[in-house]
Amino acid sequence: MGKKPLWVPSAERIEQSNLTRYVRFLKKERNLSFSAYGDLYRWSIQDIPTFWKSIWDFSEIQATPCKTVMQSKEMLGTKWFLGARLNFAENLLKYRDAQIALISLTEHRPAERLTYQELYLSVAQCASALKKMGVTQKDCVAGLMPNISETVIAMLATSSLGAIWSSCSPDFGVQGVIDRFGQIKPKVLFVPDGYDYHGKFFDLHSKISEIVRQLPSVQRVVIVPFASQGSKINLKTVPKSMGWDSFLDRTATDLEFEQLPFDHPLYIMYSSGTTGVPKCIVHGQGGTLLQHLKELMLHTNLKRQDRICYLTTCGWMMWNWLVSSLAVGATVVLTDGSSGYPDLSIRWKQIDREKITVFGTSPKFLSLCEKQNLKPREVADLSTLCTILSTGSPLSKEQFRWVYQSIKSDVQLSSICGGTDIISCFMLGCPWLPVYEEEIQCRGLGMAVEAYHEEGKSVVGEKGELVCRAPFPSMPVYFWNDKNYEKYKETYFDVYPNVWRHGDYIEITPNGGVIVYGRSDATLNPGGVRIGTAEIYRQIEAIPEIKDSIVVGQDWDQDVRIILFVVLKEGEILDESLKERIKQQIKFGASPRHVPAKILQVQDIPYTLSGKKVELAVRNIIHHEPVKNISALINPKALDEFKNRVELQD
Repeated sequence: MGKKPLWVPSAERIEQSNLTRYVRFLKKERNLSFSAYGDLYRWSIQDIPTFWKSIWDFSEIQATPCKTVMQSKEMLGTKWFLGARLNFAENLLKYRDAQIALISLTEHRPAERLTYQELYLSVAQCASALKKMGVTQKDCVAGLMPNISETVIAMLATSSLGAIWSSCSPDFGVQGVIDRFGQIKPKVLFVPDGYDYHGKFFDLHSKISEIVRQLPSVQRVVIVPFASQGSKINLKTVPKSMGWDSFLDRTATDLEFEQLPFDHPLYIMYSSGTTGVPKCIVHGQGGTLLQHLKELMLHTNLKRQDRICYLTTCGWMMWNWLVSSLAVGATVVLTDGSSGYPDLSIRWKQIDREKITVFGTSPKFLSLCEKQNLKPREVADLSTLCTILSTGSPLSKEQFRWVYQSIKSDVQLSSICGGTDIISCFMLGCPWLPVYEEEIQCRGLGMAVEAYHEEGKSVVGEKGELVCRAPFPSMPVYFWNDKNYEKYKETYFDVYPNVWRHGDYIEITPNGGVIVYGRSDATLNPGGVRIGTAEIYRQIEAIPEIKDSIVVGQDWDQDVRIILFVVLKEGEILDESLKERIKQQIKFGASPRHVPAKILQVQDIPYTLSGKKVELAVRNIIHHEPVKNISALINPKALDEFKNRVELQD
């Protein structure tokens, strides 16, 4: 007997979905008929060029015609939509009317709203200013910026000129910024004059001065007014700086969009940097646009009348993904600051106030709400909310249940999974399909995703390595400063020839869903049995005394033993009784093999700047091995507590 679904789409919802409209388009234009998602998915990975051309046509991308959709079936170096010329920003600014394009919500400023018409004009003024500064297609423009409208404007202006945009959030430390921007040598740098987080003001004067000193390529620093109080940056004390208002060319009223090849660089993104200096991942104009339109329109069911919000910073790829919603004509709600300030109810109340229909977050945020006994349905109406997205780490079965019990019973919960590497998703939601606990609804259209056994055999109903067998348009164009694609090959194609290995540990279920068990490089192997760390985290969620945790494998006695570190809520004690309850929860919720050999208490868990637990760094510490890039961590001092633990010596 199969699992009972937590949610099933209504017939009306299916009928009115973009996916249904797309299938009717295929029938009319290609004489192809599909009534089930599984059949549509199989066709999309069997006839890849026809599929992606259909997305190009259905989404009405503004571009010149292409001569060849896909050059070859080789994963590395495949060229897409040869002959076509387009501009990413032009496609995001094709609507120029009075509908609200951007809503900016921060801790200290009143909500700011920009219509599509106003956004177009602001981008024109910014682009003209950049052009006068000599920014061309060969240049990089960087933003150390909060998630506000000015950041979107600067990105679109950069893209309109064919220059390359790259961003980090202002909470990055100096070394973290230099590790990234120092490689790409930006010509212009956008920064705020300060920022607020959880009610506290952060002065950026000394940080920005030092960053500019270490970035000799920067010819102009544009300082955006954002700080709530304190010592706002004095323009005279930051070299090469000018204010946002002085920078904009107020005489500009129109935009000239550079027409570019499909694979012309759009963004430079960064790997986490936990194993060395972050890799600079270059994504193209066309591939990013095409993939995002597919995911937003067909999988997220985003429409012109929708309002979409994702809790993200400008240092995470979900910001880039979110902003692409402008290409659909939807309203994008930007949020900056702490999601728990003044308390966790603020984001749920904002859904009501701003009439948000698609809300994106992370398992960590949902867990915080649950552990504080917050029931969003009791603090907000949520009648406009249709879809909840979650990514950043696997969503546990308990969290799936909690969403439907405590948030809303009639909502599509789309756990999604992909990464910075592809600036998109491998697995995500589907408006036609039911939602089952623990499962991502489906593999993305056009994404030939499989789970590979250790011998490279595709398996269903078993755990395996996430791979993709066929090329897709949002693969990185290249890595910055990577001669002969050496780092590129090493990163994705070092195990299986001509098959992308992503580094996640998954199971494809018989009904086509996907369960994610965590990073494969963090997989534990006690007694030779592969265990994903997410399997243990799922059980930890059920222990109310635990605030956070991290699990790693320790080499021990010719084997591996599982070590669990926990952060407890204030006032709680890690006594033998609590340890036993943790072990019993893991034993009966997962299996006896998942039970940790040691449970130890720490005060903090180390995270990357993009909010990911760094299991590899902790593993290195307990094995007395160096952590290669401390600057990739947002709280590196947290590692000190893992050093030389006497409990790990027996």
